[in-house]
Amino acid sequence: MLLTIQSPAFADAGKPPISISRSVSITGGVEHPATFSVDQLRQRPMGQIVSLQLTDKNAGTTSTVRGIRLRDLLDEARIVTRDHNMVKKLAIIAGAADGYKVVFSWSELFNSPLGDSVLVLFERDGKPLPENEGPMALVSGKDIKTGPRHVKWLQAIEVRQIAD
Repeated sequence: MLLTIQSPAFADAGKPPISISRSVSITGGVEHPATFSVDQLRQRPMGQIVSLQLTDKNAGTTSTVRGIRLRDLLDEARIVTRDHNMVKKLAIIAGAADGYKVVFSWSELFNSPLGDSVLVLFERDGKPLPENEGPMALVSGKDIKTGPRHVKWLQAIEVRQIAD
């Protein structure tokens, strides 16, 4: 489902409205490309839903977010690998409706503690995400500064081989 809006989050003189999706698609180097809606993520078994406390040091506030580990969604889509060395050459790119993108390596998500806290979010402090974050967002909760890899208005995850 696509929604075209001119949100205050994207208000910029002269910029056209953007299309916002209420789902996130996983594409690229996966066996089973998939699309997950907010409602589908909320209905996951409780063991898959993760809560994480995030502190905004600038505002001096802490909030509790809930979502699904990106790693779990990628496992369902089944990343394509020809051999065990191929994973070293994979990037996972999370993209927002406004074109903002962040990158994770396969090793960060699947072979380090960081992967436990990279979440596709659908809730903050017991409520749906606020309008300025969109229906879904992504955050890397163990980054020292979470802002640079906080993808608001999340709509796409792409698995891409970045080297031969």
